[in-house]
Amino acid sequence: MSDPLPPGLYIVATPIGNLSDLSPHAARVLSGADLIAVEDSRVTAKLLAHIGVRKPMTPYHDHNADRVRPDLISQMADKAVALVSDAGTPLISDPGYKLVRDARAAGIDIHTVAGPCAAIAALTLAGLPTDRFLFLGFLPPKAGARATAIAEVASVRASLILYESGPRLAAALAALRDGLGSRDAAVVREISKKFEETVTGSLDALAARYADAAPPKGEIVLVIGPPGEAAPAAEADVDAALEEAMTRLSPSRAAAEVAETLGLPRREVYERALALK
Repeated sequence: MSDPLPPGLYIVATPIGNLSDLSPHAARVLSGADLIAVEDSRVTAKLLAHIGVRKPMTPYHDHNADRVRPDLISQMADKAVALVSDAGTPLISDPGYKLVRDARAAGIDIHTVAGPCAAIAALTLAGLPTDRFLFLGFLPPKAGARATAIAEVASVRASLILYESGPRLAAALAALRDGLGSRDAAVVREISKKFEETVTGSLDALAARYADAAPPKGEIVLVIGPPGEAAPAAEADVDAALEEAMTRLSPSRAAAEVAETLGLPRREVYERALALK
């Protein structure tokens, strides 16, 4: 039997597929918790059965979070409350951050038990740049809002990571192709499960592959590579930008502004500003 845990909030990452991915630390915390806040008690019950424990569970999800949060916070004063999602790290595309925020405001001790995260696991499988990435969660379901969301990140020089469902995959890929162009991408699903699959290719190719296919099953993560290098600014464009900036600023400050805007070396732009002046 595990030793009791000190009161507080414990954010526990759980497996995204293979139950053996549950860390010994996570198993110890779940075994020692007084109460577990869960997304779906049926899913968490299977995990608890895997480690041979039974614990009180209370639902905490999008539909009841605002109502049950105050009671959970009050219980943390003298109980160890663990927070889990159905799979992966809590707070990633779920309402857990508000629980953390309010617990901290109430002076509750907060602990995290690190572990699996589908977004990071998919990034490691995609073979796309990992030095900079942006997690976008789920795209909006409606076409107009989805296109707007994609346009907002089109110029971000980083790999993009999104969650998607099987029935919406084809529409999402078509919208990403239309909004981002034919970038390299990956469709990753069923991570760490028996039928794990990573399909890579251009957004054009992936959109065509899934356009008429039956919706794939399982949890899906999309990873899209960053945009290609922008074409260097033409000399005429640099001159025009400098001439406009120098109506408001000194040559040095105008050069600094234009260099930052166009992504050019400041020294070269300053030399051009002096020549124009």
